[in-house]
Amino acid sequence: MFLSGASTLSMRDPADHVRRYTRQSEFEFVGWTLESLSIKLGQFSLGVTEYLTEEERVALVLDYFVMLNQFQQVERELENVLSDPANTDPSSEASSLREQTLELRSELDRIQPLVETILQEQVAVVLSDFGLGIGGKIIPSVAFKFSQLPVTLIVSPREVIRMDANIPLVTNLTIDQKIMLEDQVAQDLDVSSLIVNIGGIGLYPTMVLESSSLRWIVETIVHEWVHNYLTLRPLGLSYEKNAELRTMNETVASLLGEEFGYFVLERYYPEFAPDREITPPTTTAPSADPPKFDFRAEMHETRIKADQLLAQGLIEEAEAYMEERRQFIWENGYRIRKLNQAYFAFHGAYADAPQGAAGEDPVGKAVREYWAQLDSPVDFLIHMSWMDQFSDLERALEELNPTP
Repeated sequence: MFLSGASTLSMRDPADHVRRYTRQSEFEFVGWTLESLSIKLGQFSLGVTEYLTEEERVALVLDYFVMLNQFQQVERELENVLSDPANTDPSSEASSLREQTLELRSELDRIQPLVETILQEQVAVVLSDFGLGIGGKIIPSVAFKFSQLPVTLIVSPREVIRMDANIPLVTNLTIDQKIMLEDQVAQDLDVSSLIVNIGGIGLYPTMVLESSSLRWIVETIVHEWVHNYLTLRPLGLSYEKNAELRTMNETVASLLGEEFGYFVLERYYPEFAPDREITPPTTTAPSADPPKFDFRAEMHETRIKADQLLAQGLIEEAEAYMEERRQFIWENGYRIRKLNQAYFAFHGAYADAPQGAAGEDPVGKAVREYWAQLDSPVDFLIHMSWMDQFSDLERALEELNPTP
C-alpha cells in the first residue's frame, strides 16, 4: 500500500517532474517484495537451520563469504582478460574463468538462503538480548535478502543543497545510460542530478547488497532493520517530511547499525569485530612524513565552501569549485564521478561521524550528541523513534543539559 499509494501524477511534487524521464526505468518494488516474502516464508517454515549446531552455522556463513570473495576475484580476472588489448585470443582463458564463475555462483545460490536465515537469527538474538524483543520475539522480525539493488536518481535544486527527488531505477543501467539520464534531467529542469549506488533498502524483507565484507553485511542488516523498526513509529513515518528528519533517520540507523553490528560480530565472529580499545596518545616526536589524505575532512571542507557560495547566489562558481575539488579528490585515489549539489544532498544525510558530506548541518551533530549522552543504545532508539520534528531532538538535548 505504501509503495503504490502515490500512483497519480501531481506536478506540485518536484519528483513528479523528474518521473517524466524515469518512468520506463524505475525499479518494480511490488513484484520484488512479493517474491521475496514468499521465499522468506518458505525459509521460516522449513526451519532447516535448527538442525545445525552453532559451530556449523558459523562455519557455513564463513565458508559462504570465502566463496563469495573467490567468485568476485574470478569475475575480476575474467573482466581483465576480456578487456586487455594485448590479449589477442582470450577465448581459451576466458572459457575456463567463465566455467569457474558458473560453478561458484551455483554453489553460492544453493547455500545463500541458509546463510540469510542464520544471519537473521544471529542479529535477532543480539537485539533480543538488549531487550528489544517482546516475549523473546523481535518486532518486526529481522528479515533480509541478498539482492542486486536498484541505483537511485537524486535531484537537488542548483541554488541550494536539498533532496527534491530520490527515484530508484533498474539495476542494469549502463554508465552511458546513467550519464544521459542525469544530463537530460539536469538540462531540461535546470537542477543538479546524480545516479548513486546504495547498499540496502528498508523494505520488508530488506534488500541488502551482496558483499564479501562480513562486517559491512552485518551492520547493513541491522541498519535496515532499524529503518523497519522506525517505520512503525513517528520518526520513520516522517522520513519524507523534510531533510532534517531524513538525516535523523539515517544517522540513527547508521549509529545503531555499527553498534549492534559490533555485538553480533563479537558474539559469533570475533575475528571480524573491530578493535574498540582506545589507543593511548603517543609521546614520540611527530612524523616528518606528510599527513595522509583525509577523505572525510576534505569532503567537509568542500561542503562548507559550496554552501557558502550557494548562499551568496554564486551557483556557477559553486559548481566550478565542486568540480575542481572532485578532480583533487580523484587524484588522491577516491573515484567520484560527479561532485555536485545532488551528491551532497544524498550523502549529507548520513551524519553518524563528524565532518564528511554533511558539512555544518546541525542535525547530524545533534543526533550524535544525544547518542553520546544516553547510556543505552536501546534508550537512544526508543527516544528517537517517537520524535517527528527536529525541535523534539533539540528539546531532548536541552532537558539533558539544562541552562543554569
